[in-house]
Amino acid sequence: MSGNELKNEIDPCESAMSFIRGSLLLQEKWVLMIIHSLMEGPTGFSELMRRGNVNTTTLSQRLSLLETTGLLVKTVQSIMPPRTSYELTEAGRALKPVLTAITEWSEKYLPPASSNSDCPAISEMRDSATKCENCE
Repeated sequence: MSGNELKNEIDPCESAMSFIRGSLLLQEKWVLMIIHSLMEGPTGFSELMRRGNVNTTTLSQRLSLLETTGLLVKTVQSIMPPRTSYELTEAGRALKPVLTAITEWSEKYLPPASSNSDCPAISEMRDSATKCENCE
C-alpha cells in the first residue's frame, strides 16, 4: 500500500471519536428539540420555552451550549424588556438530514400514534403530556 493510500484511509479511532463527540452533544436533553424548532427560522426564548415546555434554566443552559459549539447564534433585540432570538448557523442547519432521517426512521419502525392520544413527540419529552398543534 502506498503512502497516499494510507492517508486516504479513515482512521477507525478518529471516526469513533467524531461519532462520540457528536452523540454526546446531541443526546443532551432538549438539544434536538431546540434544533428542530430552530429549523423553522429565528425564534425567541419564550417561544422555545413554550414549544418544549422546558424550564428557563435548562433552556438557557442548552442554548448556551449550542451557541458555544457553533450551532446557533443569539441576537439580543432589546435589554428592557429582555428579548433575544436564536438562529441556527450553517453547522446547525447541516443537521437537517439527521432530523429527517430520525423522522423517517420513526415513521417506518415505531408504532403509529393513535389519533386520540397525546403526541408522542411531546409526551415523551415532557413530564406533563400536552397535545402538539399538529396532532389536534
